Amino acid sequence: MKQLKLFVLGLSVVLATGCQTTSHLRPVVEDAQAQTAVMPFASIKKQEKRPVIALVLGSGGARGYAHIGVIEVLEQQGIRPDFIVGTSAGSIVGSIYASGKSAAELRDIALKLKANDVRDVNVSLKGFFDGKKVEDYVNDQVHNIPLQKLKIPMYVVATELKDGTKTVFNYGNTGQAVRASTSIPSMFVPTKIHNTEYVDGGLVSPVPVEVARELGADVVIAVDILAQPIHTETTNVWGLFNQNINIMQGRLAEEELKDADVVIQPDLREKAHIFDVKDRENTMQAGVDAAIQKLSDIQWVIQNKKNVANGDQPEVALKVNPASAQ
Repeated sequence: MKQLKLFVLGLSVVLATGCQTTSHLRPVVEDAQAQTAVMPFASIKKQEKRPVIALVLGSGGARGYAHIGVIEVLEQQGIRPDFIVGTSAGSIVGSIYASGKSAAELRDIALKLKANDVRDVNVSLKGFFDGKKVEDYVNDQVHNIPLQKLKIPMYVVATELKDGTKTVFNYGNTGQAVRASTSIPSMFVPTKIHNTEYVDGGLVSPVPVEVARELGADVVIAVDILAQPIHTETTNVWGLFNQNINIMQGRLAEEELKDADVVIQPDLREKAHIFDVKDRENTMQAGVDAAIQKLSDIQWVIQNKKNVANGDQPEVALKVNPASAQ
């Protein structure tokens, strides 16, 4: 009997230790939330006397690899955003970069990504994929850091399914927010957070410039990776589905992009599937090429806004913005 008691005691200790270890490896993170942010970057303009720079990364499925190329160029030029706003594919790249990863690390992560790392088949009436793998993958890459503690403030755009409301997550579970932002209707099961279902942010804001402005950005660098309808195949059901989305998102993006200071549009004409990981290096290079073409515009805008922040007269009377001359 004494030996039995010792065995039970020992087993209890092992189980307790195991539970503690599991808890340590999988920290509990609050659900993603959209908390009110009142002038979160006002101190930058007041104390540092410089413009607030926002990097806006748009939706576009597998074309999201181009975002990495853009970030590489900005990083090489010492241009670091004060915050990032991302929708769908842009939320994936943006959140991982915001966690403190370098552009080189982003490229390495992209080249190692396998479709099964983020694909979990779960056929239901609401979609073919569950999306939990996307959440887990992102959380693994950001080391389970919640949105509000990322090294670069990150804002993730999603759409509330019931009424089409735009939701901007800025607090809590990073992977969960990204999962919501990437939940393409009819393909992914909607992401449920606090009994509310969310789907792809690209439905209401495919290139969320408006969010960046509302948060106080002086300089908005927007990366538009949307597929151009003219290059979309429409001879099959999947192509027609894509074309419907492309036309709708293109119209929405066109309006928002008018309010961006610089728009980077990589030349992407491939008909890539959301899980297509082929030719990713060429897609990243397209981002590099497009960003290089816009470098002079970016540098001019930042300097011009800096002059304004310091009380100097803007240079518009002496120098034409290269972006407006194109």
